[in-house]
Amino acid sequence: MPRDEGLALYAAAVEAAGLGLPLLEIGSYCGRSTLLLADAARAAGTVCVTVDHHRGSEEQQPGQEYADPELADPDHPGRMDTLPFLRRTLASAGLEEHVVAVVGASPVAARAFGGNGGGRFGLVFVDGGHTEEHAQADYASWVPSLAPGGLLAIHDVFPDPADGGQAPYRVWTRALASGAFAEVARQRSLRVLRRVALGH
Repeated sequence: MPRDEGLALYAAAVEAAGLGLPLLEIGSYCGRSTLLLADAARAAGTVCVTVDHHRGSEEQQPGQEYADPELADPDHPGRMDTLPFLRRTLASAGLEEHVVAVVGASPVAARAFGGNGGGRFGLVFVDGGHTEEHAQADYASWVPSLAPGGLLAIHDVFPDPADGGQAPYRVWTRALASGAFAEVARQRSLRVLRRVALGH
């Protein structure tokens, strides 16, 4: 995540943490954005919940554009394992106690975590898999748990297909079309929306 987008995400996290509710991240990877949410949560006396299967998204698999051989599972070189990197990142920053790391597929974690309602999160940050199936499932699984007045942040929103994949863009347009959200900030590919009504 570029610095300017990170600062915009942090500003949203600080505001959302003021609701006194946990902040949710979908897509931890190695924990860079997790640090931003965790620091905001720490300052507000709450926690960041971060959800990831830690096997890498589609474009990070061996042979793909963003593959990183250092992230390979030492026991299974053809498979990614970013969980140890997330743990090290959090430990190095002294933020482990402010993060609940949920390891598993996003929709499965949402069911186990009691997703699909309840207004339990002050912020939902969608930055998981970028296929249509994964991005839409992340939205459908977790956004119902976003509290009234809470913030929905979506990363990698590219209106022009030449700039990047379209799944996060379609999640953003879905949120706006629902009438439940109003956009309050944008920084390059990051969009921040406020829940203004029920629905998703």
